[in-house]
Amino acid sequence: MKRIVALFSTALICLGLSAKGETVLNLIPYPQSVQLGKGSFKVAGVTFNGDPALDSRSREVISQFASRIELVSGKTNSVAFPAGLDAVVAKGKAKGFLFMLDKSLGEEAYTIEITPSKAMVKASAFPGFFYAIQTLYQLLPVQIYGKHPVSEVSWRIPAIIIRDEPRFRHRGFMVDSGRHFFSVDEIKKVIDMMAIYKMNRLHWHLTEDQGWRFESKKYPRLTEIGAFRNGTMIGKDNTTNDGIRYGGYYTQDELRDVVAYAEKKNITIIPEIDLPGHMQAALAAYPNLGCTGGPYEVSTTWGIKKEVLCAGKEATFTFLEDILTELTDIFPSEYIHIGGDECPRQRWKECPDCQQRIAELGIKSDDKHSAEDYLQNYVTARIQAFLNSKGRKIIGWDEILEGKLAEGATVMSWRGVKGGLKAAQMGYDVIMSPNTYMYFDYYQSADKDKEPLAIGHCLPLEKVYSYEPYTDLPAEACPHILGVQANLWTEFIGTNDYLEYMMLPRAAALSEVQWSPAAAKDWESFRVRIKAAPAVYAILGYNFRPLDF
Repeated sequence: MKRIVALFSTALICLGLSAKGETVLNLIPYPQSVQLGKGSFKVAGVTFNGDPALDSRSREVISQFASRIELVSGKTNSVAFPAGLDAVVAKGKAKGFLFMLDKSLGEEAYTIEITPSKAMVKASAFPGFFYAIQTLYQLLPVQIYGKHPVSEVSWRIPAIIIRDEPRFRHRGFMVDSGRHFFSVDEIKKVIDMMAIYKMNRLHWHLTEDQGWRFESKKYPRLTEIGAFRNGTMIGKDNTTNDGIRYGGYYTQDELRDVVAYAEKKNITIIPEIDLPGHMQAALAAYPNLGCTGGPYEVSTTWGIKKEVLCAGKEATFTFLEDILTELTDIFPSEYIHIGGDECPRQRWKECPDCQQRIAELGIKSDDKHSAEDYLQNYVTARIQAFLNSKGRKIIGWDEILEGKLAEGATVMSWRGVKGGLKAAQMGYDVIMSPNTYMYFDYYQSADKDKEPLAIGHCLPLEKVYSYEPYTDLPAEACPHILGVQANLWTEFIGTNDYLEYMMLPRAAALSEVQWSPAAAKDWESFRVRIKAAPAVYAILGYNFRPLDF
């Protein structure tokens, strides 16, 4: 795919005009409360003072912001965290940038009050300060994202009062590295863009039938064999194969590096080891874990595969517990995603070990589910109990609702919205990720001939923006909706440029669904505000789909 290149005027600033002629701030996601004042605050060459009680991460992000302003403006900014700053502020004598602790605010909340003489930022913790600074970036000319001095720009922020906090606690984005492998640098670019849009959860899909990407010290064949396939189907014809060996994996050191990088941007990485289906790459490495004993190969085609982990063998659970132990040593996230989707049970019906397990457990079929369905419930519950013993919780795709689901599991609703609505009303926590609104592997236009190859369907920017997670949900069940997530599956997305093209600008619309209160969402306003985004993408070196308006 050719990189989309555009030239943008250096005169672009943070203000636009709506169709009604109203002033619109190019803020995405839009804050809870915005009050525009008179005048502006000059940011170049001013002092940056912070509360001496600020933690190291807050100090670091403030210093980085000051350094960026110094770089692009060419004017020196001083940074200090002096004792007694609160007394100076209380007397109204402080000027310049001021970053003060306010423990009355929520962890991710912040306030900004800008006058011609000072810019006051308040938060209770690092997340709030980090998000306040992302907003300050957007209040400045887009050249703030650059790495070179720009003298012809007026480095000012409009006088304004902003009070802000997120609508949802889980604001996620998923990258599928299983079907196609993306470098550490590209994953970090995804994290950078998530941070701009105030997302806080990267769901990292690390295993698939087509490739195992997580280095295991205990099971080295997972990457020696499972991380590479002997070709990839061409287009959508699963009878073809390009014959080119393809693959890659992340070392444990690389994974730890990405975790630390994300943490500096208030992003938690939730890893996914998909089980008991989508495991053909693992079976190619360790065929004893399957029902038939193989031989298996890392899949070269997409789609649902009938070869799954054997639920009747204790070796399967030893393997899973060993892998998850390694995983939890690397990823400190509260949640571990265990997949649970698209697991055919044909092999289990034919497998003596699985049938013996069913008999030992006393599992019976009923009018709604087969014994094999309930066997998957057993797998889910056993892995859930193991992860709970390590202080972790599970997330699973909405198939884990089929049959019986143990208390404490979180459901990720992907097959439309029905599964999520049902789970929330049953008392389970839910992350809404419906394919109808949140699958970024779908085409961005109905004119598919002018778009790069995608899995199908059409999900334009406006439809992403239109999603409302509480629709058709009783008020008492709404607290169980932890948040919203978009998923970028990569069957047909094999390059960094392609990944970014499918992410942008739809990530901007996603962020407003996740962060902004429903009453603050307005498509016509968003259409104005998003027009500044391509300039930011270009400055930062991202590929993106051009706006249609």
